[in-house]
Amino acid sequence: MPGASVAAMPTSAASTPASRKTSLVAPERKYKCQFCNRAFSRSEHRSRHERSHTKERPFKCLKCRSTFVRRDLLLRHDRTVHAKDGGIPLHSDGKRRGGPKAARTVSGPSKSSIAIDTSALEQLEASSDGTFDVETAAMLVADLHHKATAAARANGHYDGSSGLALTPTGSTIMEPSVTYPNGAIGLSQWDNFISHAVGEKSHSITSSTSGSFDAQNSSQLPPMSAQNFNGLAPALQSMINSLPPSAAESPAPQSPYLTHRAHSPVEPPAGFKAPYVNNDEERNMILDNIRGSDNEHAIPEGFRVPNLPSLNRYLATYFGLFHHHLPFLHPASFEPTRVAPPLLMAVLSIGALYAFDQEQAYMMHIGSKVMVNQFLQNKENFSSRKCPLWAMQSSLLNMIFASWSGDPKGLEWACSIKSLLANMVAGNRYELKLRQESREGRSPSRAEWVEDEGCRRTYYAVYIFFGLLTLTYNHTPAISFNEFEDLQVPSTEALWNLKVTDEAAWQDHLKASPSITFMDAHCNLFQGETLKYSAFATRVMINALFLEVWYHKRSPEALQDVVTEWKLRQALDTWEKSLDLCEPEIQTVPLAAPHKGHPLIFNAKAMFRNARARLEVDLKTVQEALRYHDYYEVAAAMSNARDRVKRSSEMIKVIQECYNCIETAVVQGVRWVARTSPTNWSIEHPLCGMDLMIILSLWLYRLEHDEEPATEEEMVMYNKVRQLFAKDLDEPYVTQLSSVVARLWGSMLDEVVVWGITRLMGESFRLHSQALVGYVDDIAASSSVSTPSMTSQGADEDSVY
Repeated sequence: MPGASVAAMPTSAASTPASRKTSLVAPERKYKCQFCNRAFSRSEHRSRHERSHTKERPFKCLKCRSTFVRRDLLLRHDRTVHAKDGGIPLHSDGKRRGGPKAARTVSGPSKSSIAIDTSALEQLEASSDGTFDVETAAMLVADLHHKATAAARANGHYDGSSGLALTPTGSTIMEPSVTYPNGAIGLSQWDNFISHAVGEKSHSITSSTSGSFDAQNSSQLPPMSAQNFNGLAPALQSMINSLPPSAAESPAPQSPYLTHRAHSPVEPPAGFKAPYVNNDEERNMILDNIRGSDNEHAIPEGFRVPNLPSLNRYLATYFGLFHHHLPFLHPASFEPTRVAPPLLMAVLSIGALYAFDQEQAYMMHIGSKVMVNQFLQNKENFSSRKCPLWAMQSSLLNMIFASWSGDPKGLEWACSIKSLLANMVAGNRYELKLRQESREGRSPSRAEWVEDEGCRRTYYAVYIFFGLLTLTYNHTPAISFNEFEDLQVPSTEALWNLKVTDEAAWQDHLKASPSITFMDAHCNLFQGETLKYSAFATRVMINALFLEVWYHKRSPEALQDVVTEWKLRQALDTWEKSLDLCEPEIQTVPLAAPHKGHPLIFNAKAMFRNARARLEVDLKTVQEALRYHDYYEVAAAMSNARDRVKRSSEMIKVIQECYNCIETAVVQGVRWVARTSPTNWSIEHPLCGMDLMIILSLWLYRLEHDEEPATEEEMVMYNKVRQLFAKDLDEPYVTQLSSVVARLWGSMLDEVVVWGITRLMGESFRLHSQALVGYVDDIAASSSVSTPSMTSQGADEDSVY
């Protein structure tokens, strides 16, 4: 956990070079930081620390636009991201000077040496003045593992079943440089992207294994060994270990899910198993399906499908990390060789994102978009009633990918087809209604129920996604709750993933499950009556209430009556009480999150807090600025919204929700949350938390700077927030708590990036924190300055986190 430190790093005579000086006496710290009180024994350590104040990133990658604070991060970036580009690799300073200073040997016939990166050791020394935290140590271990793997491969003695977990690359899940591209690649840029990705000598789609990316170059997933990163991504461990032996026959270094207990695999959660591709024959079938669907040869010649281990890795990351937050696909019936190619490619694109393989993610995403577009254009007499479910599901996943990519062009594309997807939902739902009526009261068979439930879950997934677009960008909802009046809410996850072959037993399970319509659940909330329903239904209902709040606040002020607002507050309170009755969802979801129960409940609570805040504070200008992805504009909108945050007793209740939001991160450990939440939590948390953190920072600023003295109630809440950071907050920054909160939240959002939108929000919060410290009266006074003044910095990052 962050904050834990080790006083001394144990070394042995065999692993410590004789030339390295050791002493029990701490060296003199004569190099002092010009921005804070910290001192260092070496000037380069001071320079590295001062970059946390200045935000300087002097080390630039010549192969892309990435910049880094330290050279070792640049080297790791080059080694992991550009390994398959074919360019000249960068070398560390130690190698340029004639080789590394220290080496250790790995037992084996060849006794090959493993060089310890001196820059990593120096990083440990400089990180905390003689101490180092767990994450930094884990980064060094990962670096050693990478070198051990490389040495073992070189000598042909690598054993994937050995007790030592060797990672396939030198990067780590914690590495900030492994990020989602700032600009997504639009459809018109396909050809340029393909030529860059696979080179000028790329060939057409081939069904041979040799036509895929090289096995050792395509594995870009950072290591996720449970022994190194405790609680980081247990879903990945269980999903990959649940694969049959035939799916794991690929070279052992490809699997990022190796554990120290090679003969004691982690069991997958009961009733759930990720789909997988068994062998190259099935992979060839997938390639044939893509060929058969691409009648117009719209996919360029350079397009390639991932190799077998990559396919299974992307399927495991999708169903292990993303699926539980929006479970509209049916894992048990999802067969990669039989599913529609556009849907499979859309799934693989998001799986590749969670595997930090951006190149493959874009390849799959654009390929899916091309094939869905081809299908819709060639469909004579297109009717939304006859549109297949896979087209709707593929479009939804592609819109999710584009909307949170961090690229405004991707968002523009998603908005352009929003009405098309809403029309698909309406037509497909009408067909579902006719299908159910034709049964004349007969209970559906298991196959019929799975088909119907898959449709319902897809409709509600679209509804939730549109709600998030409204929440984030202030887009008018494309689907009203009236669309689902007589539609049943989603079933429990246990029933959805139930494995039963006997039809009679299935009917018994179905009869024991409650059947509630959307309108019944909606009416009960406004009547103050609690109901028991599933975790997915809970998420659907808070989405409906949020949109009710949005419609209310967007109506003319003359129509915003007190009665309606009172009813909305009552409905929100009833929804919160209903959580106690929510289905326990006995199926275990192996994700690292600070909650009990299903992740959908955790996500629903995030939107609940946002809905409560929206009743008091309208940040419409910030949401509209987010549409265009300019972080200076977003930061300016944040700071200009300070007059919207009032000081009242009702606002104290909103601040309590803000406190609940940030308390989760502080209690769990800010750095731990920053490095695990991108893969284990949903994108909904940074999206819903943005409004709350803006409100909290501006409210704190007003208490710190308003002439009006704070009330007793306000001081209690202010001190409650300050107490969260009491042990880390230096005396000079006691009156700058507003900036500290904004800076902390921003640093959490973009440390590890899966969805590009979080980088935009993180940078916007950093600028906002600087404006809060250097505030005059108007943020526009400094809008002409490209880089905020260093004197406007808040608390030192290292001291706060």
